[in-house]
Amino acid sequence: MTPAGGAARRQRYAGRIAGVGTTSGTRLVVGSWASTPLGRFADVMLERPDGHRVLLAPDDAVRGVIESTYVFDEVRIEPVTLVESDTGWSVTSPSLSLAIDVGTRTPLGWLLHTVPRPLATSTTWATLVDPLAGLLVDGVRTRGTAREGRREWYGATDMHHVLGAAGALDGVDLGRLAPVDPPCRFGFSSTPRTPSVTTVVTTIETL
Repeated sequence: MTPAGGAARRQRYAGRIAGVGTTSGTRLVVGSWASTPLGRFADVMLERPDGHRVLLAPDDAVRGVIESTYVFDEVRIEPVTLVESDTGWSVTSPSLSLAIDVGTRTPLGWLLHTVPRPLATSTTWATLVDPLAGLLVDGVRTRGTAREGRREWYGATDMHHVLGAAGALDGVDLGRLAPVDPPCRFGFSSTPRTPSVTTVVTTIETL
């Protein structure tokens, strides 16, 4: 939607993203979004070994935002339930069951934790650190362009290790935890190759 007068509009989505690979070859990006214009929700973006990209979205409103920003070959509207604890995530939907074991803060997480949150989540900071992001973490960008002329910024404030993952997709076992390799191809940036949970504020600008 284009605002009156053609002015750009920005929306912020604050939450945590878990990026994991599996020995089956399926890579998954799970979003746990605590503060958004759409309220609290969870979603899953996954890429199968054959490159087929699937979005699991809980409703049409979430689907609309995500599908207009990222690229998928298939979209499924279905309830996505996510339960978080200090030691793990449990994700369930009609298509997916996934358990993620979460560990301690990573060295990069400690570094991110030292940056004041208002600065770390600003688009200015994301722009400044973008040249360094890919050097520190393979495949990661902190700003870029998305579908329909949108611009996007990622402001990370923390990161934790993922120690294990297990589950099934469409009733087929996903195997054990593995690197996110090859990188996911939903947008201009992938999650880190090393499985992790990142606390982030995503800013999306539409024209």
